Amino acid sequence: MSTNTSNFPDLTQRPPRSPRVRLGGYVLLPRILDKGRAALAGKLGEYHYSGQGLDRHFFNFTGLDHESLKKELAKGGGDGDILNWIQANAKHKREAWEILAWSSYHENRTPDSDTETMTDFAASVAEHSKTREDIHGWFDWLDFDDYCSFGGKA
Repeated sequence: MSTNTSNFPDLTQRPPRSPRVRLGGYVLLPRILDKGRAALAGKLGEYHYSGQGLDRHFFNFTGLDHESLKKELAKGGGDGDILNWIQANAKHKREAWEILAWSSYHENRTPDSDTETMTDFAASVAEHSKTREDIHGWFDWLDFDDYCSFGGKA
């Protein structure tokens, strides 16, 4: 089955959606879908679709794996179709309140307090700006990095 990937995002030209954007209550999910579709289209750019990094939290929470999701994305369905598939196939069925709590936690999550993680986080922010003091959490950093990576000024 050949999928028309012409309407899939081109992440060499623009970033995926913000990790804050939700689908079915899940943060990260629209971003993961953008990256999966871009991977299928060969337009992933500097991004990764591997079920690792922050994405792993979604896959662990639902009990899904990134390759199964990618196979579903290859069928060409929209976000609503994919959400229905996730709800039907998740190994860990979650109530709306669990999804809300999980999403709120990740939306506000900051680097762990170990020195290595904090140092790496500070170095990542410093790649774009040594004066910004408002980048506290992982989602702040992703939005900031996406903005700067596509020509925005820090």
